[in-house]
Amino acid sequence: MTTRTIRARDRPVFGVDVHSGDVRGDSPSYALVILDPVDEDDPDAPDADGPMARVTRDVVSFRKLCRLIDDREPLYVATDNAYELAADKGELVGFLRSLPDGTRLVQVTGAERPEPLSRVASRHGIPYGKKPMKEAEAAARLAAANVGHEVTAFTDETRVKVSRGRSTGKGGWSQDRYTRRIHGNVRKRTRQVQSKLKEANLDFERDVTEKYGGYANATFTVAARPEEIPVSNSRAGDVRVEVERERRDGIEYEPLVKRRDRVIVGIDPGTTTAAAVVGLDGTVHALYSSRTGDTAEVTEWIVEQGRPIIVAADVEPMPETVEKFRRSFDAAGWRPTTDLPVDEKLHRTREASYANDHERDALAAALYAYDDHEDQFERIAAKTPPRLDREAVIAGVVAGGSSVEAVVDDLSEDDGDGGGGSGDGDADGTDPTEPERTEEEETIRRLRERVDRLESHAESLEDDLDERDDRIDELEGELEESKREERIEARTRRAVSRLERETDRLERERDEAQERVEDLERKVETLKELWRLDHSNFGDVAEGRGLVSVKVVEQFTLDALDAADDAYGLVAGDVVFLRDASGAGRRTAERLAEAEPRAVIRGEGNLSDVADAVLFERGVPVVAADAVPVREVDELAVASEEDLAAAVDDWEERAEQRRRDEKAERIDRIISEHRAGRTLPETEETD
Repeated sequence: MTTRTIRARDRPVFGVDVHSGDVRGDSPSYALVILDPVDEDDPDAPDADGPMARVTRDVVSFRKLCRLIDDREPLYVATDNAYELAADKGELVGFLRSLPDGTRLVQVTGAERPEPLSRVASRHGIPYGKKPMKEAEAAARLAAANVGHEVTAFTDETRVKVSRGRSTGKGGWSQDRYTRRIHGNVRKRTRQVQSKLKEANLDFERDVTEKYGGYANATFTVAARPEEIPVSNSRAGDVRVEVERERRDGIEYEPLVKRRDRVIVGIDPGTTTAAAVVGLDGTVHALYSSRTGDTAEVTEWIVEQGRPIIVAADVEPMPETVEKFRRSFDAAGWRPTTDLPVDEKLHRTREASYANDHERDALAAALYAYDDHEDQFERIAAKTPPRLDREAVIAGVVAGGSSVEAVVDDLSEDDGDGGGGSGDGDADGTDPTEPERTEEEETIRRLRERVDRLESHAESLEDDLDERDDRIDELEGELEESKREERIEARTRRAVSRLERETDRLERERDEAQERVEDLERKVETLKELWRLDHSNFGDVAEGRGLVSVKVVEQFTLDALDAADDAYGLVAGDVVFLRDASGAGRRTAERLAEAEPRAVIRGEGNLSDVADAVLFERGVPVVAADAVPVREVDELAVASEEDLAAAVDDWEERAEQRRRDEKAERIDRIISEHRAGRTLPETEETD
């Protein structure tokens, strides 16, 4: 007896169908049928409506239905359409999350493309009626018989998170001790959870975030459902524990009972027992190996995979353990004439994936058994009528040791078609004691055979249609995956373009910054030449560098002279640069001469005659900017000492010549005036 059967007898099954209203409306009501298991050996048990089941019928609201599910924790909540309990996929996921541990939502009519409930009920011999209560009862009885698909939005992995149950706060006198205590309690609870998972022999992965004094949180990813985990949601003091199943990408449908096809099983016994299951078409279905598994566990695993018709070993003679498996399944045995060499095993299993050498040996035995029976399978399939199950005929011939004709006759009688015969008549299946058929009866017989062939062909076409639908679903899945990858690629391209634009902007800013740096470096180099200058009065020259400081006056006016004096002072011995020397009068020239500059460098414009005369009289050298180039850095200016000295010397020479000329001119004028004064009296006496 499987675990699922035991649980089904211990817990109720709910059947649900919409009674009135609409799930997308405000208040739908549901027809609810509860199948409670009863022990037929208990004399105090109430009368059961059906085999080992007490039936309760009611009409409930959705809220009451949820309360009953929480209170009773049924094994299955069965319905003919899962979306009768939720308006959309989001609500359906929420409903699935709210179910108690161990309770499953079952859609009894199939997976994504459900059949009519009436057809499913008829196929399994379940009473059916069109009223909601009858449909709910049919759904419950079908689910109790393990008919249908589980609707799930979660994987078989569960996330257990241990975290802080309260905030560490914003500070205080005992903040460090308080935080250390919380993190220490989280670490303690984490170790307790880990110990429980190990005691339950559950596989898990742990991810821990360490903080001051212990753990801030710890997450366990456990390969089990919540009901199989010895930890539940809790919150006590400083620590909180949350148990939640991992979400799938969407809604999936898993059959309650897998189809058990006929299979070939290879077994490799020993300290590590391994088994391999291969289909009658040579397809590898599953592999198994365990060091701790006993015979019962291996048998249960094989039963879940299919119904063995051949049990194979890779050595001669067949080991006793393999022989016990063969007898327990009433299957045919296969063994090689001699032990299979390792290189042949490796070659035969080269296209399969296996975890260890034991699984490889079991798989090799199953595949060699298939190779040995492949031609026989094809001959049996060729002789099998289309309306019969080919695998059932192969099982009867191989495992039962009967002829194809005998198995076909037995299966035909089981189907109740009356056309198989007993096998004691002629080769065409007719009984010689029967009266000869009339022409009408022969026509009917031929038409019936044609109908059988057409029905078989229709079934074949339906199978082809199912395969095509499966292929369409597969291609749609691939298309959706391609679209998803294309969306990801498009987002990547947009991100790359955005980053490229950002890179271009940063490169432009870098180039501009480099240009500013170069400009500043040039200024720094010039300032290095000027750093020795006294910035208070610009009077001293950098020692040994051949430079002289220059004070700039923008225009030769009183206001400009006052502004320069206020800015950096005009004192004796300064070199003054008149950027614009034109327009000055006597007063302005006298104001500049009072400063007693060492020299005046004339820029644009010419000095007025009055200003030139005042400066000349005061002995202020005036030189042209062409003779003494001025170098300016912001508010500072310098000139070459050598150029300045040469220009002043040149001015001195010209000034000396000018003074001599003026002196000569003055003497000539005096002489002329003297002569004129002496001649004048003689003239008067003559008169």
